[in-house]
Amino acid sequence: MALPPVLFLGLAGLFYVGMQRENPDDLPSVFIDREAPAVPAQALPGIPGLTAADLRTGEVTVVNFWASWCPPCRAEHPVLLEMAARGIRVAGVNMMDDEGAALKYLEEEGNPFFAVGFDPRGRDRVEWGVTAPPETFIVRGDGTVAFRFIGPLVGTDYEARFVPALEAALAEEASS
Repeated sequence: MALPPVLFLGLAGLFYVGMQRENPDDLPSVFIDREAPAVPAQALPGIPGLTAADLRTGEVTVVNFWASWCPPCRAEHPVLLEMAARGIRVAGVNMMDDEGAALKYLEEEGNPFFAVGFDPRGRDRVEWGVTAPPETFIVRGDGTVAFRFIGPLVGTDYEARFVPALEAALAEEASS
């Protein structure tokens, strides 16, 4: 008889503690401050493939997981093009996509990526903890992950969380 109220109070306490976190909507990545996971060995034809060495050049790199069939990816694409135009290193990982569709998309919309890994079955994305596109990581010049952003790079959440994290990583790079 006492078990249901005890279970309810325990669950209510757990929810209360969870709501007291700094950002209860944030899904932290286990890779923050750790070496970036492996990148896909495959590449899209005619586009340089992404390598582990590309993430350890001494420069901050934005790694964006995307797919041509993904509407939020299409919404954030102009932001990626703008980043690349500003000189920010933007790498892509095309995931769970058709090679032809991905190439057509980049040809029509523009290619912001200096290199693209191709993960047609979505196996490599698991290494990064990516659940669905788009997800974007800021990788420091030494190859460690500085920040993870889930969702499209648009709107107030992007401006309030991603932009400051990118600026901090770039400032850290400049002071090194």
